[in-house]
This record gives sequence, structure tokens and C-alpha cells, in this order.
Amino acid sequence: MSEQLSLLGKTRATDRLFFALFPDPGTAERIAAVAAQLRERHGLTGPALAAERFHITLSHLGDYHGLPADIVAKARQAGDLVSAPMFRPHFDRAGSFAGRSGNRPFVLQSSESETVVTAFQRTLGRAMMAVGLGRKAGPYSPHVTLLYDDVMIPVHPVGPVIWTAGEFVLVHSLLGQTRHVILDRWPLGAE
Repeated sequence: MSEQLSLLGKTRATDRLFFALFPDPGTAERIAAVAAQLRERHGLTGPALAAERFHITLSHLGDYHGLPADIVAKARQAGDLVSAPMFRPHFDRAGSFAGRSGNRPFVLQSSESETVVTAFQRTLGRAMMAVGLGRKAGPYSPHVTLLYDDVMIPVHPVGPVIWTAGEFVLVHSLLGQTRHVILDRWPLGAE
């Protein structure tokens, strides 16, 4: 069994697991265009993420050294328990999250305090708890990371980015390689 690594541990994590929503390719390209415009407007120097990497993290399952088969199996069980309709993520603000200097996420956010993504994330969280994966989740702020930079940009309105989420996925991120591998996917029902 692979052990989850702490941030203070001496062994460096190589693998990350998380549930996510990815936009369709057309929306991902629109997000890339928004990221480029905002990067230029604010004089940001961090490179924008590649369009295929834009996503909403629903639940972080941990950072590991190696891919933990037991956690992957439980995550798949949790995914199988989720039944939900399609929904439309809606982002109409952009701004920076606090972070390490030089590594502050600049993100799309929603002006709504309770979003359809938040509601879905809670549904997924209940399924995770049912299979013994995780505990009651804390505060959750749905967002799409556009880039990382040193500058703190206050949250401000942007033209809305909306798409229809037709599935959610289990992602294996190879840390330091900027690579996401989809391990499993689950369709969402009709709207």
C-alpha cells in the first residue's frame, strides 16, 4: 500500500490523484484566449497553462510516491456511486489566490457563492465517504487555474465562461511532468 506523503516529508511526491471536470475542447480554447487577454492586461509574466490542462478540481485525493492501487480502486467505487444530471459551470470573475511567492494561482471564479459545481462536489464527497475515501470536506471554491505568477491581482469581473459538464473524471497527474492521465470517466445524465 502506498502511503500519502506529507508536504514536510523527505520523499518527494511523484503522483497526484484527483477528481475533475474538464471543459470541452472549444471551451478550453476560449479559456486560453481569456487567459492570454488577462495576462497581457495585467502584465503577468507566468506562462498560461496549455488549453488541455484547464480543469476544475473537484476533490484532491492526495500526493503519493507511486500510484496507490487501493486509493484508485476506492475512487473508482466512489465514482460508480455518483448519479447526477449534466450541469453548466459558470465563471465570471478572475483574480489571484494567495500562494507561495512566484507561484500564485491566477484563476477564473464564479460570483455565485453556491454554484452547481459546489453542489456536485458535495454529491461526490458523500460517495467518497461512503467507500471510506476521505472525510467531511471543508470550504470549496470552484475555479479554473489560468497560470501562476508572482503578482496578486484583485478579483474582478470578466466575460462569462460557461460550458455543459457531461462527465467527471479521475485524474493521475504526473508531478513535474505537466501531464494528466485520465484513469476513469463517468457520464452525467441528461440536463
